[in-house]
Amino acid sequence: MSRKYFGTDGVRGRVGDAPITPDFVMRLGYAAGVTLVMREQLPKGERPTVLIGKDTRISGYMLEAALEAGFSAAGVDVILAGPMPTPAVAYLTRALRLQAGVVISASHNPFYDNGIKFFSAGGTKLPDAVEKEIEAHLDEGMGCVSSDRLGKARRIEDAAGRYIEFCKSTFPNDLDLRGMKIALDCAHGAAYHIAPKVLHELGAEVVSVGVRPDGLNINDGVGATSPTHLRDAVLTHGADLGIALDGDGDRLVMVDSAGEIYDGDKLLYVIAVAMKAANRLEGVVGTLMSNLGFEHAIGRLGAAFARAKVGDRYVLELMQEKGWRLGGENSGHIISLDHHTTGDGIVSALQVLAALRLRGVSLKQACADLVFYPQCLINVRMPAGFDWRADSRIASVEKTTAEALGERGRVLLRPSGTEPLLRVMVEGRDADEVSRYATLLADTVRAAFGEMV
Repeated sequence: MSRKYFGTDGVRGRVGDAPITPDFVMRLGYAAGVTLVMREQLPKGERPTVLIGKDTRISGYMLEAALEAGFSAAGVDVILAGPMPTPAVAYLTRALRLQAGVVISASHNPFYDNGIKFFSAGGTKLPDAVEKEIEAHLDEGMGCVSSDRLGKARRIEDAAGRYIEFCKSTFPNDLDLRGMKIALDCAHGAAYHIAPKVLHELGAEVVSVGVRPDGLNINDGVGATSPTHLRDAVLTHGADLGIALDGDGDRLVMVDSAGEIYDGDKLLYVIAVAMKAANRLEGVVGTLMSNLGFEHAIGRLGAAFARAKVGDRYVLELMQEKGWRLGGENSGHIISLDHHTTGDGIVSALQVLAALRLRGVSLKQACADLVFYPQCLINVRMPAGFDWRADSRIASVEKTTAEALGERGRVLLRPSGTEPLLRVMVEGRDADEVSRYATLLADTVRAAFGEMV
């Protein structure tokens, strides 16, 4: 049975359109609460408790209230953390021994989108099976427990401080960041009041941008999805390097002192080299989007490499299956199970900084052995109901392209898990050839669904 509402990263959409409406989110909270009550074996008289955090979107106020009402109606207590990065909610859920964590965020999307994603008591994304249970209760409709069993709500006042200390604890005790000038772009998102303090308390001189959220400016030309903003800050302030997070703080992109941008594959490689030197690297999990050059570089380190479906939850599942401790996506989601249960932009940045400090090298020097294949990614917006897999023209051009590239490259067509897009990616040794084939494929897709409108 496929999931009806949940995508690769929770339930997400445009605010005001189904399913991101107040009534649906209240029912979602109730359904998730009922699932928790039925699954948890708590002592008599105790209620399950969930933590709710959010990013800085203006719609977070409305959706937070709706979720709180739904959980209360199901007999579940709620702890409200306010604006907090997604990985902070995962950490606090685990640290406070709660039954679940909930994040109100649409990650890197514009402010007019929002979403709901859940973490288990162990601080990991919910497995598909549990999400299906929640969906089953959603379809049953909403009820309400008796008044004496309603859930209560309270705020946790020291959430930010707890998480700041956790982040700092993942950086080696015998290292610091003194003498380093770091430009930091928080995307006007959930890490705006946390990431600068972490870096400053470790000794860095911090130049912060993207730290003035107004509810509408999250990810708006800033953060990990717009790294040129960070590059400008690095060059303007003469920083040693730059760190960019996305709206909910689980993605990381970095920039060196010359303005060169480093994506998730490159940063994963820096961490992998450090883990190899410490004899802690068995293998690395990437995704279908990971660059072939990255895969080959991991092989040269003497480590295994495996590709998961796109989505950090699938990266984590494959890591757990193989017993490996490092994985991630080229988009900047990096999971280091030595330090956290989920992708964390701040913690990942600290692992990169620690690796550079230990080796006494720059980002550019740390990535000198990486040779990436040219990649061309084109996002094609699709109308609802278009079955691109069944279109013979798309299949024909995809097959012809793959045959032409042979072992010199790859072709990948995949739907976005968070937006109505088909992602067309071609990778190979020759940049002009890659661009030509990607454009041909994207034009074929547009022509195919153009007949529908």
